[in-house]
Amino acid sequence: MRPIALSGHERSITSIKYNREGDLIFSAAKSPAICVWYSDSGERLGTYEGHTGAVWSIDVDNETQHLLSAAADSTVRQWDVETGREINTIRHKVAVRDVGYSYGEKLFFTITDAIIRNKATIQILDTTQKPSKPIVKINVNSESKVYNAIWGPRNQTVYTAGEDGSVRIFDVRTGKELKIITDHTKPVTQIVQSKDGVLFATCSKDGTCRSLQHLKTYTTGRPINSCSISPLKEEVIVGGGQEASNVALMKVDSAQFKVRFFHMIYEDDIGGIPGHFGPVNQVVFQPDGRGFASGGEDGFVRLHHFDSDYFTKFGLDD
Repeated sequence: MRPIALSGHERSITSIKYNREGDLIFSAAKSPAICVWYSDSGERLGTYEGHTGAVWSIDVDNETQHLLSAAADSTVRQWDVETGREINTIRHKVAVRDVGYSYGEKLFFTITDAIIRNKATIQILDTTQKPSKPIVKINVNSESKVYNAIWGPRNQTVYTAGEDGSVRIFDVRTGKELKIITDHTKPVTQIVQSKDGVLFATCSKDGTCRSLQHLKTYTTGRPINSCSISPLKEEVIVGGGQEASNVALMKVDSAQFKVRFFHMIYEDDIGGIPGHFGPVNQVVFQPDGRGFASGGEDGFVRLHHFDSDYFTKFGLDD
């Protein structure tokens, strides 16, 4: 398996998203431009320019018509995917950490940072309204940041991953906090779900990735920044490594920057794939499970397409 390295960002990668078909991949970084690439060849198709700060999160709709982006410039922007034209801007008072379409894409959420006396806030908005105004505004009952969030089943809830080590579940209609899960001992960096929306997994700076439903734990012994559930096999991939600020100050084994594979049921560490020169900030499987992408502190996105023996070895037809 020979990866394709994509060089289009000046700073560290923050977010990677495939479209539904998996033929396009979008990437964002701690720089204002968002890039779109062909996922099979790595050819860059274009950029979306308009933000004036780091872009923390992106999401694309099922028809690959519209792209959402959340940034440190306190805005969420909606883009026409084909033309690159900015079609909507939603301004906030503080930096926006995450954004995500609901199932059916009639709604989307935005997550703002907790800064000074302002707590992290979840806003639910209607995609058809321009200018967009919040339908529901939820204040997270914590002084800590929310790193990311996902929609729950039937768009009735939102799950958040918190700097305080918690996963919180909120009722979208009422804004009520329904449950707090405190399985992690350090910040929860990401919460993800399987393609069918049934399984949920979290990862943390405590060096573990956990499956919420099955109480499975995948341990790396180093901070984890991102995880992804395979849509094809019973596997989870994780990426992370020593904090970027500490890498230059101490001798660090480059092996900790490998993307690691775990068996989802047996919790076994199956192996790792090297490549990045620093912490891995994002990992995500292709929608068909036949490859994955990773984004690092080094500013590169790496596309990995599995060889045929990956499938034949485990009894899967190529």
